[in-house]
Amino acid sequence: MKAVRLHQYHRRPVIEEVREPKLSSPFDVIVKIGGAGLCRTDLHIIEGQWESRSGVALPYTLGHENAGWVHEVGSGVTNVARGDTVILHPTPTCGLCHACRAGDDMHCPNGSFPGISTDGGMAEYLLTSARACVKLAPQTQPKDVGALADAGITAYHAVRKAVPLLYPGTTCVVIGAGGLGHVGIQCLAALTATTIVVVDKNAGALKLASQLGAHHTVVADGNQVNAVKELTGGNGADVVIDFVAEQGAENDGWEMTRRAGSYYVIGYGGTVNIETIDIISTERNVVGNLVGTYNDLTELMVLAQAGQVTLHTKTYPLEAALDAIDDLDNGRIRGRGILVP
Repeated sequence: MKAVRLHQYHRRPVIEEVREPKLSSPFDVIVKIGGAGLCRTDLHIIEGQWESRSGVALPYTLGHENAGWVHEVGSGVTNVARGDTVILHPTPTCGLCHACRAGDDMHCPNGSFPGISTDGGMAEYLLTSARACVKLAPQTQPKDVGALADAGITAYHAVRKAVPLLYPGTTCVVIGAGGLGHVGIQCLAALTATTIVVVDKNAGALKLASQLGAHHTVVADGNQVNAVKELTGGNGADVVIDFVAEQGAENDGWEMTRRAGSYYVIGYGGTVNIETIDIISTERNVVGNLVGTYNDLTELMVLAQAGQVTLHTKTYPLEAALDAIDDLDNGRIRGRGILVP
């Protein structure tokens, strides 16, 4: 089968022929990929930012946002069958540890992360587990929902955590209305009554944000912090959800957060430098967010299949994966890029 493989950090991946995956456990599932999302994390992987964290041996196949059709199942699998349409939680987990039993899948010490720590889904077939499969309506097209498997639940997870803070009368700032941010805006609109303010440097992204539920938009032209302060009576936002968190956005996010407010970090690449007295004297919180849980994904798919959350995508054939990666790297994709084998 064809797959997008990374052979060396700081070098472009290659598209090459590899062996199809084989079942090795009673709970294994092989999925025929119908849509594999492109993510800035893929760029960070290529740049070597995950080298010391993932423990993966090169070469390996990229792709951690995956949906498709069940192709083959192990003898112990009962929740899905051949032909079922599925979206895959990004981390197959053990189901037995404290984290799994608490519904905190992302922190399972025995889990894997296809596309980061093992072979991923930028290929024709992917080996995963029954625990990762969320069964969808048969008419669902995997290419339309694939990126919800990471971008979607990452955004949903952050919003879901912030919901208790976003009662009527509050303000939430979203920094970045791209692949994750445009999903986050829809989740905020679906789950809260907060006033949504979106900050982005791209006029097209801000136009999309308004269409998806933003009440106010702010151009990131250097005056964005003051603009947010003006919109919030000089106080700042109750919650700031930062889908960028690099190139200065991480400093803006903190400055946009009001006293006793919370700054949620989803994007990465930058460094947050805050004086400790600034934290304790204002009682502001910095909250990290790592993808999302299996339950987050099932809840998000309810919203998606009801039409309350949609993905804006640009599709590419698998053979054009390198063009797609280049488009992502150069900001030519609005929403999310999807590879279709």
